[in-house]
Amino acid sequence: METEEQSITFENVSIDEFFDKDETPQNDISTGIVVLTPKQKEMVDDLCERMVVVAPEQLNNVTDRMTRLEGLAKSLAQFPSLLERANLTAEVRTPQALIESLITHTQDGDNILHLPSKATLGRGFLVAKIHTFSSLNKLSKSVGMDKKISQAFQDETISMMFLLLAEDVYLNLIRDTNVELDFRRQLALSLLLLWEHRADQNISDISPVLQNVWQARRTMAPAFGTMMGTSELIMISFQMDEQWSAFITSKLSVPEVSQAMEEFLFGISFEQINKLKSILREKGIAAIGRDEVSHYLGVHIKTDVSMDYRDFFTQYSIRRDNARARRRIGLPGPHRTLEDLFIRFVMESNRDKQNNDVYAKEE
Repeated sequence: METEEQSITFENVSIDEFFDKDETPQNDISTGIVVLTPKQKEMVDDLCERMVVVAPEQLNNVTDRMTRLEGLAKSLAQFPSLLERANLTAEVRTPQALIESLITHTQDGDNILHLPSKATLGRGFLVAKIHTFSSLNKLSKSVGMDKKISQAFQDETISMMFLLLAEDVYLNLIRDTNVELDFRRQLALSLLLLWEHRADQNISDISPVLQNVWQARRTMAPAFGTMMGTSELIMISFQMDEQWSAFITSKLSVPEVSQAMEEFLFGISFEQINKLKSILREKGIAAIGRDEVSHYLGVHIKTDVSMDYRDFFTQYSIRRDNARARRRIGLPGPHRTLEDLFIRFVMESNRDKQNNDVYAKEE
């Protein structure tokens, strides 16, 4: 009996056929999902050229994988654009109506059945692309590519992971009635663009910053029970991206932001942090290391994390689910993740800058 994998056939195509020779993909309505950006295409081409010399027997695996990605993208292109008026089976859908639907649907729980099919299927395409680039990263190392190439594959993989994260963040903010309505509509349009193209310039700019913060969080050894680790991260922050420094400077005094920062830094929940602090106070212990957290809390806590993109997303999703639960039943603690708060800060700052530029031109 054939498996699903065996029953699917693809026509192999050259990597060069992903784009016209004299054209690069334009992120407009007509292009749909971008299979490979120009930078990604160059990386794949360099890898294939190397494999022709040192591992020709594996080259077909790469071209087959790329062909499958293109097949997924072509299938998605059959669904109506989210940025144009579309006649569906029983209704007419416009981008404006879809934006208002996203804003007005504020129910808790899994919202997968309230999202357009193209959005849900596109997420699967992105996961497949993430796994592909993760595999190409490993392959580039095995065939002796320059370390810069392998690092580039890793960076692209992590950047795409942030697109998955961005979908959650956008939906959280769109449905947050404490956020002003016009800004929620702007976020909803950004989400439609992300769904349509599986690319987002805002997140492309933000992801290296969060990656650097994650690296700092991973390499530091925070002292549980104190704010020592947070203080170290703050010091590092001033040497990092200008927007991150501005975020730390202006927002860390907000209780929710400092609480979300502690969750991000220590890798345990707001509730566990408070419980741990209470235990340490009772025992007269100033601080403990990461390897002692599980002992004092009485449950296994994974506090050692790697730069693996899956670790980052797993940790984020745990904090996201905890934040949603607190918000839903009115518990104290952060109702948003650090990523929610930072991305909102960046987008609001960009919006304010654009508005100020417009006013300056008018004057």
